[in-house]
Amino acid sequence: MTSTLWLSSGSQLLPSTSEQFGPSRPMGDRSTVVNVSPLGEAPEKPVEREPVVGRLSPLDRLLPVWIGAAMALGIALGRLFPHLETWLSAATLAGTSLPIAIGLLVMMYPVLAKVRYSELGRVAANRRLMVPSLLLNWVIGPAVMFVLAWLMLPDLPEYRTGLIIVGIARCIAMVLIWNDLAGGNKEAAAVLVALNSLFQIAAFAALAYFYLHLLPGWLGLSTSAVQVSIWAVATSVLVFLGIPLAAGWATRSLGERYRGRQWYEERFIPRIAPIALYGLLFTVVLLFALQGNAISKHPGDVARITLPLLAYFALMWTGSFALGYRMHLGYASTATLAFTAASNNFELAIAVAIGVFGVTSGQALAGVVGPLIEVPALVGLVYVALWARHRFYLTEEVAP
Repeated sequence: MTSTLWLSSGSQLLPSTSEQFGPSRPMGDRSTVVNVSPLGEAPEKPVEREPVVGRLSPLDRLLPVWIGAAMALGIALGRLFPHLETWLSAATLAGTSLPIAIGLLVMMYPVLAKVRYSELGRVAANRRLMVPSLLLNWVIGPAVMFVLAWLMLPDLPEYRTGLIIVGIARCIAMVLIWNDLAGGNKEAAAVLVALNSLFQIAAFAALAYFYLHLLPGWLGLSTSAVQVSIWAVATSVLVFLGIPLAAGWATRSLGERYRGRQWYEERFIPRIAPIALYGLLFTVVLLFALQGNAISKHPGDVARITLPLLAYFALMWTGSFALGYRMHLGYASTATLAFTAASNNFELAIAVAIGVFGVTSGQALAGVVGPLIEVPALVGLVYVALWARHRFYLTEEVAP
């Protein structure tokens, strides 16, 4: 039996067997492999593998270009319409401009509709993967970003705060794509996404209060520039994560009940998947329309925001991959561990920064810069993962 995952644009990835029966090799170069089929089924026909980037549709492959174009369009709109902020702020949702709030909700919903919530218990029982992943996501990850933000942005409190919020917002979206491209454990990634979604609703506000108020105070660091209401953060999380999470769960439950899983994943998901990208681009246009002046006046600040983000991706991914290798988790689970630890939910970080600090704040700008850096960085790490498989997992054919 095989299963498939759909990209945000709706293009279908080649099927691969589950890790239990031996995942098919990921795409590092063009090679032919035979999938191992469970329960005595006939082996699948050899599959011609494409390079990693070749598996992405043009829409996904050029995502950095689309984001760059959206940023440029937003800056141009901001210059053409000086009163745009007043127009966008006429109606609000949870303290956020209604058009921007709609864009945020739209880009979150399709990804959460993909999650197989019914399989949460089965995969969550794998403690050798779940425990280190949760520790990396909720203990080590936020701490690493906190340290990097203070070390690299000591004189830019707004951007520093924005990056700390990014560090608290754990992966629930694009990580599914990176994980599948690298040949990771797809079901485990889906379960971790669901767990992180639930953890964020329960723990995000408390972690924000800890890293933005308590810890800086204990260390004798300045907290005057990061006055955050724990209730405002909790409200933002419940609205911008809780609503699409509930909608995604309801959509999958009803779709599978009345039309079946095959129809839901092969017909329905590809139709709604591109909406996430459209919502992201729509939101970026509006955000940069409001941030245009700050960007044009302070390009050096944008460059400085990039440095701790790159350091974070490199440290979290490399450390997590090394941990999985030392724990003998197997390549698929190790790749999942690394990509879930290194990825962040920039959509949620942007939503919280906007809701708490405003659409023109430096905190929001730090969140907006994130996706532009994450996409090329994580695509590069996909290639690193494929190289590592050929280098360290040459004898791994079927997972134990």
